[in-house]
Amino acid sequence: MLYPQQNDLRNTLDLSGFWDFRLDAGEVGEQEEWFNGLKASRIIAVPGSWNEQFQDTRDYLGVAWYARQFYAPKGWQGQSTWVRIGSANYVAKVWVNGIQVGEHLGGYLPFDLEVTRHLVWDRPNTIVMRVENKLQPTRVPPGNVPRGPFGAFMGRYPNTNFDFFPYAGLQRPVILYSVPPVRIQDVTVVTEIEGGDGIVRVAVARSGGEAEGRLCLAGEHAPGTCALKFVGDVADLAIRVPKARFWSPEDPYLYNLEIVLTQQGQAIDRYALEIGIRTIAVRRDALLLNGKPIFLKGFGKHEDFPVHGGGLDVPLIVKDYALLKWIGANSYRTSHYPYSDEAMMMADREGILIIDEIPAVGLSFEDGEENIRLRLEQCKQDIRELIARDKNHPSVIMWSVANEPMPADMMKRFLGGGAEAPSSSAGTTFFAKLFQLVRALDPTRLVTLAGVMGGPVEWLAMCDVVCVNRYWGWYTQSGQLDAGAAFLERELDGLHDALKKPIIITEFGADSIVGLHSDPPEMWTEEYQVEMLRRYLDVAQRKPFIAGLHVWNFADFKTPQSTSRSWLNRKGVFTRERQPKMAAYFLRERWGGK
Repeated sequence: MLYPQQNDLRNTLDLSGFWDFRLDAGEVGEQEEWFNGLKASRIIAVPGSWNEQFQDTRDYLGVAWYARQFYAPKGWQGQSTWVRIGSANYVAKVWVNGIQVGEHLGGYLPFDLEVTRHLVWDRPNTIVMRVENKLQPTRVPPGNVPRGPFGAFMGRYPNTNFDFFPYAGLQRPVILYSVPPVRIQDVTVVTEIEGGDGIVRVAVARSGGEAEGRLCLAGEHAPGTCALKFVGDVADLAIRVPKARFWSPEDPYLYNLEIVLTQQGQAIDRYALEIGIRTIAVRRDALLLNGKPIFLKGFGKHEDFPVHGGGLDVPLIVKDYALLKWIGANSYRTSHYPYSDEAMMMADREGILIIDEIPAVGLSFEDGEENIRLRLEQCKQDIRELIARDKNHPSVIMWSVANEPMPADMMKRFLGGGAEAPSSSAGTTFFAKLFQLVRALDPTRLVTLAGVMGGPVEWLAMCDVVCVNRYWGWYTQSGQLDAGAAFLERELDGLHDALKKPIIITEFGADSIVGLHSDPPEMWTEEYQVEMLRRYLDVAQRKPFIAGLHVWNFADFKTPQSTSRSWLNRKGVFTRERQPKMAAYFLRERWGGK
């Protein structure tokens, strides 16, 4: 899961760009051996969602094929060569020169496949991928769920069990890369603070054979170069940085960490990381960064923009982080799936705190043990892959294992019967296993889930920080802002009395249509959105146990078609094109944006 890196000993070749593309609605491609190359194809951009690039693919989620040719540089011979697919939603099979080299189940996370044996060096190579994004109840996130609250109640098309568009295809870069035969396989960095000193603990895993190693930590008061001593194929080292400069939103200082493997004094592999020295913890009602209370101000977001859909857009990442700073935010949640590597790198550099979430949105527990088991296994895979990818980012302070999971009696709870409604024991067992896995893989960060209105309190009790999504005054108490705020205040007091933990409201907000106004405020107007945000912020200000507020949403985003959505979910304080609404100016004034 180390991100491919170009240096004097490693190589990368970005295969992004124009690919051949062909739909396979009849699923005949494998039988007809399309993996040898595509005929009757058209051109598609990678990365990018296929739904936004053509008129006939907007709602298509079935099988499609990608292909392109490339030369493998002759200078790479003798190294181990891999292909890294940044994200293929949802199932991908990969062929190189007609030979299947692997497959992957699950979207939004990268996977690597070794292709060394299958490459040719004197003529073009062909890489072909078969990708499909079918909505199925056993997938994460699920779709076409019988009696699902979204599809059945709101009449969605496509029939997702979640409230964002199910973009499909190769949505992040495809990178060919080479590494030395004896190489750095993995790096894990954990930081601690002792007084004014920082402690940087580094674990390096090597593979392919014997090698010595050294580590260089560069930055303010960093000690420089240290020797690595391997026991087996793992070397552990603790480095003290006196008077360290701690990473924070106010000062996102990054140290440079470089690891070098050597044989007979000659460097044979190197890998570099930017790391931040920081700690995250909970004490009573407070969230602590570097031992000091911090209040999260920010948003839920989506990777969504016209034309490329959910595809990587580096200029958009720059724009969004600039807007976060402009409005005074210091954090966001990767709702409701892991975001790109590039977004995480930018968060490290800009000092934005991240609640990192797997794609477990829309989970339910009423369709039998086997379906629940299949979703559990996929969630476990997603957790392992996400932590392996993002474990070294100082910006990531919390893992989220689900968004708005729904017990069997969800509609009764949602309509106000939550206090008396029975809990879902299947869900309780499910989340206990996920929390246990996260804490075993990474005991240094906090773990949570974002609870739906009326969701079981015992699921929230497993969290280090209680995260709740609340829409009193919108979906219920509709049009009644004061009533919604009063209900919110009573509920927050009750949750804190029961759980005695800090609470973050990870979603709250109202849809607004740009240019629609009313006095007094009415639903769907910009004034109503502002007033709803104002009341929630006022309630939170009176509660010392509230550790953060994440407005839903940063920007308007595309959803499936339904009578409940006017083409987009319009709860953004920015439009889909990133123009500010009245709510953005209100939050900027309230949060001290610059």
